[in-house]
Amino acid sequence: MPQLTLIPWAIVFLGVGVAVLAWIGVSVWRRSGQNGSLPQPLTSIASLTKAHGFSEADYYKIDPLEDLNLENEEPLKLRPFKAKYYLTMAIENITANDLIVMDKTYSSRIALRRQLIRDHLSEVLAWNPISTPAVVELYTYLTATYLPHRFPTLYTLHEKGLLNHITGELLPICPSSTEQALRILGENIDDEFLFLLPAQSESPEENGKYRLEAFITCFPSGFSTRQKLGLKLADIHTPVPGYAARLEKSMDRFFATLPVGKMVKRQNWSITTDKRLFAITGNHMYEDEHALRGESKEKEMVNLRETVMRCERQTVHRLPKTGAVVFAFKTYQYGIEELRDEGVGEELATAIDGLGEGNVPEILVYKRQVVWGEKVKKFLRGEISVDD
Repeated sequence: MPQLTLIPWAIVFLGVGVAVLAWIGVSVWRRSGQNGSLPQPLTSIASLTKAHGFSEADYYKIDPLEDLNLENEEPLKLRPFKAKYYLTMAIENITANDLIVMDKTYSSRIALRRQLIRDHLSEVLAWNPISTPAVVELYTYLTATYLPHRFPTLYTLHEKGLLNHITGELLPICPSSTEQALRILGENIDDEFLFLLPAQSESPEENGKYRLEAFITCFPSGFSTRQKLGLKLADIHTPVPGYAARLEKSMDRFFATLPVGKMVKRQNWSITTDKRLFAITGNHMYEDEHALRGESKEKEMVNLRETVMRCERQTVHRLPKTGAVVFAFKTYQYGIEELRDEGVGEELATAIDGLGEGNVPEILVYKRQVVWGEKVKKFLRGEISVDD
């Protein structure tokens, strides 16, 4: 493993503990894979990793941002909309440098995250016991290696822990519990982390299927992550139109065969008529609700000043020791006035119509375009003002 800098002996000893936890998790996985071809993390994943030229060393190829001044770092401008909407994975390869991005909204977002963790702990954070080795592995990698080496002006490694220069807090390198590990991640990194492990089942059909076993998600978009805990990917995405037909097989295959060291990202977009980052309801509509709305003839008021394009920058990678898959995302919001003034109003208006013209026309209702679509398009095309 490449050595990045001199690391305190306490962290070396910690690595032994992490390895033990990882061994426990992998031992359980070995037993779960005896009756089928997948998953077998120590055999199939290892061979895939080697065959595709990846390795654990890819996690330690980290270039430090030596001169990073967070106050000058603008949020990313994601513009992933297309003229027609197609439900696809649409992934691209990234490096370890791209796993976490930071910007000047960090302090305000972290303050909100901490409030949400205090007020809605059971909703934003949960885990099943089988996930503990994976949670500890990611936590240790981020605190002992990634954050201090990628962002040396913001995080400094000390013998007693990791100093967060923005909050002034000293974070333990060795968490006392799974809950503490998830909580510290949620309170110090403006990303959501979801841990997926192979399903524990005697049924051959379950082999290769991944379940959500732990999460810290402060900014869900229209769903309760707590209700997804323990579910397989297909069950998590049941409400999404077209998922079973268009994505289920390819998603299952991707998660089951993802090599260690390969890291990918993707983006999505939607329009929401309020600025709530913590949204466990709303943002989606289903056909029965749509039918009822049509019968009542009632129209929902759309406040354009509160209407934003919401995007997620999502990443996926496999942890080297436990083999768990980590799905992470950071949420961005852009006011539609900002988008119009930027000059992409017509392009976005076309994409709003295009939601119903791709390979899953039902997404038009699911994303609630039938509620906000016409008014937002008129605004983007300059036909009405923000106060109309």
